[in-house]
Amino acid sequence: MEYNSDEHEVLPDMPVSPGGHYFNSSVLSVCIVAVLESEVPLDDLPAMALLKDVFLPINPRFSSIMVEDKKGVKKWKKVEVKLEDHINVPTIPTGMSLEFYDDYFNDYLSKVSLDRLPQNKPLWEVHLLKYPTSNAAGNIVFKLHHALGDGYSLMGALLSCLQRADNPSLPLTFPSRESSRRRDERNNGIFWRSGHIFSGVGNTVSDFGSTFIKSNFIKDGRTPIRSGEDGVEFRPSVITTSIFSLDRIKQIKAKLGVTINDVIMGVIFLGTRLYMQQSSSTNDNDHLQQGNPNADATALVALNTRAIGGGYKTIEEMVKPNSQMPWGNHITFLHISIPKLTCDNQVDSNPLRFVKEAHLMIKRKRNSAGVYLAGWMLEILRKFRGPEAAARYFYNTIKNSSIGMSNLIGPVEQMALANHPIKGLYFTFVGIPQSLGITIISYVDKLRITIRMEKGFMDPQKFKSCIENASEMIFTAAVQNTPPSN
Repeated sequence: MEYNSDEHEVLPDMPVSPGGHYFNSSVLSVCIVAVLESEVPLDDLPAMALLKDVFLPINPRFSSIMVEDKKGVKKWKKVEVKLEDHINVPTIPTGMSLEFYDDYFNDYLSKVSLDRLPQNKPLWEVHLLKYPTSNAAGNIVFKLHHALGDGYSLMGALLSCLQRADNPSLPLTFPSRESSRRRDERNNGIFWRSGHIFSGVGNTVSDFGSTFIKSNFIKDGRTPIRSGEDGVEFRPSVITTSIFSLDRIKQIKAKLGVTINDVIMGVIFLGTRLYMQQSSSTNDNDHLQQGNPNADATALVALNTRAIGGGYKTIEEMVKPNSQMPWGNHITFLHISIPKLTCDNQVDSNPLRFVKEAHLMIKRKRNSAGVYLAGWMLEILRKFRGPEAAARYFYNTIKNSSIGMSNLIGPVEQMALANHPIKGLYFTFVGIPQSLGITIISYVDKLRITIRMEKGFMDPQKFKSCIENASEMIFTAAVQNTPPSN
């Protein structure tokens, strides 16, 4: 349903951001699906009151729809919100086994991920699944359109609805962040910084050129992790998660002198190659026989462009004029080639290589303005050829790669929603033209990796097993054994 509105009906101070245009266009409709796992049943959760009194006041976009004014400019228009149209509570048989409820939840989450949000009401919905699963006594599923904001904004909004479970009067805290760049600058002085600048210029030229070529002319081939089919974003998906100990990841980090992100990326890259190796060598799934496991494969990693000093800011601070951590879609993307196996049959000879290569690639990419130039190109396209042309360029950038990746930092303390302790949380993005999407979030002392796969094309249990095996291989090599020399 399209809306044609007079200009006086549209809020003049709420234009749709460029990112909002890209994520909600004729070629893309991208949403974030977040799941809160409750430790206790949800029967007495005051959902309507929470949405009305806590969620809606967070940002006017939660009470608005996207419209075009007479000049064809997209803006947000305030509307009356009927909460009953946004909250869903499925009714299913009681007294069934946990396996039954697990299967039902997985199918329900797949359906929620596939259904598109209607454009004639605010672009969000909540699902309360009031039955136990293997992981929780109940699940709260938020589906939020990416046009409303990026993961930082939406996670900040979600966290503003929650309190510390141990003491609601205290604020949630987040792990401190110190980039390897700051450590290097502090330790190396002016000569290192001069060389850093010159190498950054070369990296920028190389990265911007490769991004331009990747978005327009070259795409990853068909592999066990990329079907290459048109319309993948309209196909059903399977969502599964794996939980890892943050303490073990920190041990690897300390042994190798890298960052937590480097370790995570190394685990994912190694696990992906293990999956490609196994899928390429099996005979039971003909549709997975897509050449050798060392085929070129690219990860498209989402980066936050805000200068974050640790943790999420309050909603009030995000919406202030000229805020350093503003609300909206402030992200760019980084192309990273997935390291290849040194030998198809001896991948475990040096699993730490995947972490070290991830560290070097990310360090090099961060010493580059290529990602910002890519964002600048999108903005130039939007201004001179219109938002739909920019959205198509953005769509091709995503489609031509193999994996979409994003990560967020969660709180150190356990959270509660209206006195309902939250056992775990995770998120994924849907509506993306990729067969594989991977998201990561930390919470208390755990790290949750969420894997969204094209249903019927990839084997979710096999991929999950490969990621977990990769984590164990890297931990054993880094912590329990003497790291092999390069």
